[in-house]
Amino acid sequence: MRNEQHIRNSVLLFSLLIFFPVLLSAQAKNVPNIVIILTDDQGYADISYNPLHPPEVYTPHMDELAREGVFFTQGYITGNVCSPTRAGLMTGRYQHRAGIYTAGEGGSGLPLEEKIFPQFLKEAGYVSGVMGKWHLGLTPEYNPAARGFDEFYGFLGRGAHDYYRLSNPESPMYRNLLEISDSGYLTNRLTEEAVNFIQRNRSNQFFLYLAYNAVHAPKQAPPEDIKRFDTGDPDRDILMAMLKHLDEGIGQVVKTLKEEGVWENTLLFFLTDNGGSHAMHAVNTPLRAFKQWNYEGGIRTPFVVSWPARFSGGREIYTPVISLDILPTALDAAGIPLPAEKPLDGISILPLLESKTDLHHKHLFWSEGGRTGEWAVRSGDWKLVVHKDKIELFDIMNDVSESKDLSGEHPDKVKKLTDLYNVWLDEMAEPIKEPGKRYEN
Repeated sequence: MRNEQHIRNSVLLFSLLIFFPVLLSAQAKNVPNIVIILTDDQGYADISYNPLHPPEVYTPHMDELAREGVFFTQGYITGNVCSPTRAGLMTGRYQHRAGIYTAGEGGSGLPLEEKIFPQFLKEAGYVSGVMGKWHLGLTPEYNPAARGFDEFYGFLGRGAHDYYRLSNPESPMYRNLLEISDSGYLTNRLTEEAVNFIQRNRSNQFFLYLAYNAVHAPKQAPPEDIKRFDTGDPDRDILMAMLKHLDEGIGQVVKTLKEEGVWENTLLFFLTDNGGSHAMHAVNTPLRAFKQWNYEGGIRTPFVVSWPARFSGGREIYTPVISLDILPTALDAAGIPLPAEKPLDGISILPLLESKTDLHHKHLFWSEGGRTGEWAVRSGDWKLVVHKDKIELFDIMNDVSESKDLSGEHPDKVKKLTDLYNVWLDEMAEPIKEPGKRYEN
């Protein structure tokens, strides 16, 4: 008996010696849950955290995120339309490396050889769910449920989806790999699915990608909510009603994270996929232009990061960051090594968030390929915007509205930024659909 007890004790002690350091290591890392909330076509001033917002804009839940977290005043995305940005976000690499320059190229499918967000996180045991707009391929092999996500509720298709017709075989909704029939207001349904995912996985390490299609066209919202607004512009009234449901949904997701006891150790990112849409009557003040342009109004976005257990909130950071940085930041937080075979273009922003540095990207690039000849590059405070043969140079720090073209006064800067762009473009793949990555006169 004594020998058996001695053996059991020895086995127990051995197990503790083996596993206790592992447990301590996991606790020391404080590996977080990861949540990305991506809105669609939201205006830069269509968040009331922006002091220049129009009077009808009221987004208390987005504002709370910005106030409690860290707001990046110079947050960028990698494209001025939907799917290219999503490809960059999912891979942590400029989407141009995969031949994606346009919405059509991204919508036709992110190449299967590209490793995406949940495939990286699966190595650390994360359960991954995506709710909402995918826009990275229509056929089954591109379905997020076939690319590493454990759960998918949403739609594969092109930029827009009807907010009420959720049983339309021509634009189907999906649960995982299967087409489904559903009902309700789509923004609210996405919120409900996200809340349910959090509640079911509160005891797991989870990754939630909540990709709202609001406030993208079509202009649809409950009539009783539209009546709350009287801006003098009926289309703007509808947009504000859509924004109201979007803001309330974000508030419900954050409330659920808090109620389930996982908020403190959740690394959350909030941003939009491109600038506000002129067609939807969005407001991007003080930025120039809208979606589909490489001026700031097309590529700068509200950008919030929160992780209460790791860094303090309630502050703003003025260093430029980009959506490419989200994946490497998540990998850094989760203790997952960066890939060596296909290095990421993004950089972890944890050192910025923890006030260990104020340095980040030296240069940032945007390109729509040779079809339009539209591209831009930012280096330090200088930004070059090119449309075919039209070249404009701006001092972004002193002219965020891009109102004064300085190209004639600084030809040396124009040449330097053009050379930087050409070196970068040489590394990128040819477009999947449109031949030629450079514009030819």
